[in-house]
Amino acid sequence: MTDPDGEATSAYDHDVVVIGGGPAGCSAGIFTARYGLDTLVFDRGRSSIRRCAHLENYPGFPAGIDIETYCELLHDHVRAAGCALREDLVESVEALETPVAGGFVVTPQEGGAVTARRVIAATRYDGAYLWPLDADDEMVTTSAGDSEETDHFDRDYPDADGSTPIEGLYVATPSPADEQAIIAAGRGAATARTLLRDHRRASGLPEEVADHYDWVRRWAELDAEWHDRERWREYLDDRVAGEELTEATREREIDRILASYIDEDAIASRRERGQDRLLEQLDDERVLARAREIEAARDADTEREVTEASD
Repeated sequence: MTDPDGEATSAYDHDVVVIGGGPAGCSAGIFTARYGLDTLVFDRGRSSIRRCAHLENYPGFPAGIDIETYCELLHDHVRAAGCALREDLVESVEALETPVAGGFVVTPQEGGAVTARRVIAATRYDGAYLWPLDADDEMVTTSAGDSEETDHFDRDYPDADGSTPIEGLYVATPSPADEQAIIAAGRGAATARTLLRDHRRASGLPEEVADHYDWVRRWAELDAEWHDRERWREYLDDRVAGEELTEATREREIDRILASYIDEDAIASRRERGQDRLLEQLDDERVLARAREIEAARDADTEREVTEASD
């Protein structure tokens, strides 16, 4: 298997394994899968978001959203982005001891273990499954309880961008920034972007262009000169400040940039598809009731127009 940047990945079952199927984990998986990395998300089905009665402070839902529908939308989005979703509890993450450089073996409670080049931890309450990687006890902190001391994951272990001292390991949560769903989702996205930056640098892109922004833009906003691939070649060569890009790496990056621009027909198609996917998650009776209200309002408008015309 080869990843989207041309690196061989046959030594691993997945490019990325995300542990946790809540807002942080799903957000991270969406970003890595949309980039083209083979991504598996483990969801034990006990995300802390499920303890909420109703989610009322997540932008985009003016009246809030019930937790069941929100979680269904999360997982629908993960699958649509290209992630595999596996319902299982991860018990341990260990370094992969094979001839390949780096990587991890992820062992769940029930199914078989899988290997991954990179791992994102995204479980709010418990990072103990990472402790087999912690040879120097840097992940663990101890707090004094009523009767005994308790070891738990040190939320300050990962850097602010989600990276850790262990190459290939990223932590979205536990972290100091996972108390609210919207913050956790942002933390997951930021951590995934850190992973993508590192992946792009490893695949030959210099630091100046390694950051990746997941934008879809209007083709109409692209000036005519930027329709020419040669103009993008000049742009990339200028950005890398004298560092050399291989032709294959440069052309792949230009393909990626140009694919982020879509025309008006594609915009309309995606708008329709997006609304259809939302409708699939709504209660049928609510949809039918709203449809009857719309039909009644249209009939009233038509009757009023006929009356005004006859007067």
